[in-house]
Amino acid sequence: MYSLINKSVLNDGCICQLLRTCMSRVAALPEVPRHRNISTGRAKPEHALSKSQYQSSLRCARQLSGRPGGAMNVFDRTMKRKQKKWAASLQDGDQYDYLRAEIGLRVADRVYDVARTFPLALDVGCGKSYIAENLSKDVVERFFLTDICSKSLRQQRPSEMPSHCVLADEEYLPFKDNTFDLVVSSLSLHWINDLPGALRQIQQVLKPDGVFIGAMVGGETLYELRCSLQLAELEREGGFAPHISPYTAVTDLGNLMGQAGFNMLTVDIDEIQVHFPGMLEVMKDLQGMGESNCAWNRKPMIHRDTLLAAAAIYKEMYGNEDGTVPATIEVLHMIGWKPHESQAKPAKRGSANVSFADLSKIGTIAPDQKS
Repeated sequence: MYSLINKSVLNDGCICQLLRTCMSRVAALPEVPRHRNISTGRAKPEHALSKSQYQSSLRCARQLSGRPGGAMNVFDRTMKRKQKKWAASLQDGDQYDYLRAEIGLRVADRVYDVARTFPLALDVGCGKSYIAENLSKDVVERFFLTDICSKSLRQQRPSEMPSHCVLADEEYLPFKDNTFDLVVSSLSLHWINDLPGALRQIQQVLKPDGVFIGAMVGGETLYELRCSLQLAELEREGGFAPHISPYTAVTDLGNLMGQAGFNMLTVDIDEIQVHFPGMLEVMKDLQGMGESNCAWNRKPMIHRDTLLAAAAIYKEMYGNEDGTVPATIEVLHMIGWKPHESQAKPAKRGSANVSFADLSKIGTIAPDQKS
């Protein structure tokens, strides 16, 4: 926890002195009493499975789990569905779409980097179709949009290509193998219980030489909020509970995609900082995005005095000179291809005819070439 504290904030001072400063302000705060299967209405697409086939795919998906004992059960998927449904029902919900819209645009840019036209594409966890709205029919001819929340599917944004909405859990894709030329995903895979199994399913529904382009939250996302809540709970309640969900590290993502059967992998990371008036505004926007914590071990409530203490610590440790506070989001981008015989392959071991030792001689003028 302490390793996440910025050295620039500490100013080469002792962390105990910083905490004493924070806690002295916290102590001045007043004590507060402590209380306290839907259909989209569209015809079933030809590529979707029947009921018996879907139930069989569920059993198969569980067998595809990346763990010998089965999938981990970290997140409450029913709670996540309720959170996204509540966020989609907000009258002013569009004001919380800025992050998803930005990442959807960046994923679409990576699709344009692939110089081909995709006859059939799939968006896993599409939300309001933030990726499809940035693509043209010259790149994708038909789009299948899947999401766990029916209200989000009904609020899909306009796009050029014809699209089909399918209400489905990202953990169990109801599609036949070798169906899609392109699969995309933006900001949904970080709530998957069995990420290795989900990546295997994506690899299976791709056609040979198909490509998966995705983005998910990971790394040290929201470390400011995590540290502030932990310090406040530790001071006010004598211990702390996890309030920020666990995230995948960028160093693990490439290995997971390789184990899922992808090749020609590309993994990179984007860091985005959003500035807010205070910590409570950060939490409000997370709730409006449907990104509240849904881990099974989450605490059901946070006491009000703990929240006020955390807000004071947040501003003291990470606040900007203009009075705002930053929230850091690390977005992991991934690209992987389903193997095909036409793809470039590495040369056989020992087939090189140039030694790395000769690289140091590049640029050196031979004696017989000197004038």
